[in-house]
Amino acid sequence: MEDTRKIWSRTRDELVREVMALGFPGELGDEIARHLGSPKAMERMMAYLRYVKPKKVELVVDEMLAIKSEIDAWREKKEAREANAAYNELLYFGFADED
Repeated sequence: MEDTRKIWSRTRDELVREVMALGFPGELGDEIARHLGSPKAMERMMAYLRYVKPKKVELVVDEMLAIKSEIDAWREKKEAREANAAYNELLYFGFADED
């Protein structure tokens, strides 16, 4: 299995190339990669860049923020589900040291 740092680095480099192919600076691609944080999110961003081919940097940044917002909402929902499951388990089974 490939090291996750190598996967992240390779995906970031690909994202930077896509950003530069549209005429934007490579530093923008680096910042987008840093903010998105995961190869899957960067791949979503690259799909957007390839399909839409935005002409304005504002559109690129707006899409990055939208992807990040969706990921953050998913994480919050997942955390809430886990907390709710733990709470329900506590209600059902009680504390471990109770007799």
